[in-house]
Amino acid sequence: MTTTENREHATYGFALPMLLASVSIDFDRTFILQMAIFALLIVVLRPLLFEPVLSIFEERERRTDGAKAEARLMQAEAGELLREYERELVRVGEVAAAERDRLRTETARLEAEILSEARAVTSRVVDEGRRRIETEVNSIRFDLGKQSERLARDIAARVLGREVA
Repeated sequence: MTTTENREHATYGFALPMLLASVSIDFDRTFILQMAIFALLIVVLRPLLFEPVLSIFEERERRTDGAKAEARLMQAEAGELLREYERELVRVGEVAAAERDRLRTETARLEAEILSEARAVTSRVVDEGRRRIETEVNSIRFDLGKQSERLARDIAARVLGREVA
């Protein structure tokens, strides 16, 4: 044996030419019958099995791709809706701030008006009270004046012992 054959023998445990020499292919009628049955099965099973299964696979792939595309579209729509919601939220916040400022201004105006009315009423009450007090003081002074004259006459009459005119 040559060195190459020795390597082959060592690698495979036997000689490669011997392996090839031991394989014999016999093409008899059974082989042709098996090939015919195989061809018949392919012709019969293709429309009955292979094409429906392949169409199912294609439909599944198409629907999956469609669902992915639809999901991407829905995600884009959701992003746009979120941006719109945030813009609307900012707008509502601005409107609410403007309304709050308007109400604050209106409240301050009403407060000033009420305070002005209260001051006017208070001033009238105070003025009326002063007039009433002044009237009562004048009345009391007049009464005291009369009483003081009477008391003075009574005192003079007692001191003098006679009636004073």
